[in-house]
Amino acid sequence: MPAFRATAPGKIILFGEHAVVYGQPALAVPVPAVQAQAIAQAALGLSAGEILLDAPAVGLKSALWRSLPPEDPLARAVALTLEALHAPQPPAVRLKITSTIPVAAGLGSGAAVTVALVRALSGFLGAPLPDAAVNAIAYEVEKIHHGTPSGIDNTVVTYARPVYFVRGRPLQPFRVGAPLTFVIADSGIPAPTAQAVADVRRAAEADPEGYAALFATVGEIANHARDALARGDARRVGTLMSENHALLQKMEVSCRTLDTLVQAAHEAGAWGAKLSGGGRGGNMLALAANAEAAEAIAVALQRAGAVRTIITTLQPSP
Repeated sequence: MPAFRATAPGKIILFGEHAVVYGQPALAVPVPAVQAQAIAQAALGLSAGEILLDAPAVGLKSALWRSLPPEDPLARAVALTLEALHAPQPPAVRLKITSTIPVAAGLGSGAAVTVALVRALSGFLGAPLPDAAVNAIAYEVEKIHHGTPSGIDNTVVTYARPVYFVRGRPLQPFRVGAPLTFVIADSGIPAPTAQAVADVRRAAEADPEGYAALFATVGEIANHARDALARGDARRVGTLMSENHALLQKMEVSCRTLDTLVQAAHEAGAWGAKLSGGGRGGNMLALAANAEAAEAIAVALQRAGAVRTIITTLQPSP
């Protein structure tokens, strides 16, 4: 059987993180500048049913999937894929997984690795799974990574397109009226997403009215942002980003490092800036007027402590 290769992009949340868990809309886009890759090929010397996983990007080297605990994300992805294919005893397979997506940085690393793995394995076995099935598997694996996932990471990564997302509803691609250039800055602090989500839940239970108002306002911002993106109104998008960040600060999911980077982006001329993802680490996002401005903002962010920056452009819808 020939080898089968699959890739999946990173993702970035533009608006709506945390509130999306409570039924509010969120906007997210793929980041193809970084990606996960999985290559499935025949594993000589192994018995049927054995799958050898080699994933140095997540600290796993040459491990048989059945030797891993059931809660291991890669083992879970393999198990669910074989279950979906009704293939409990496949030919021996070697899965090599690599990724250029920073781990625990809010860029969808876990979802991208899962999507690439599922597509490579199912493709190698001659039955590529449809996007809906890949997305469902990735969501199940996301529960291991994030506890109570919103579903946005796996959805954007699977379909590789800008998505307006409301939990429990069909995804809606959203229109982009003009190119927008963003600078993503990694704080260098691993993002404890599951902990942040759990803490927000506890805070919301302690102050239901206050947090319901916060979540609703974040949802309104996301809806306004979708309209601004459709018009190609970059300045309005930037203003809404900064408003969204202030609300995330009220939810106590920002941190000093992220706030410092947001301030540095503004001082360097960004039209807007906010944390992106679970917060308390991970990355932040700044909107630049153009590519030249993005380069200057990236330099400023690095000087302010960002360990890496990625410049990405959200292209207009066809």
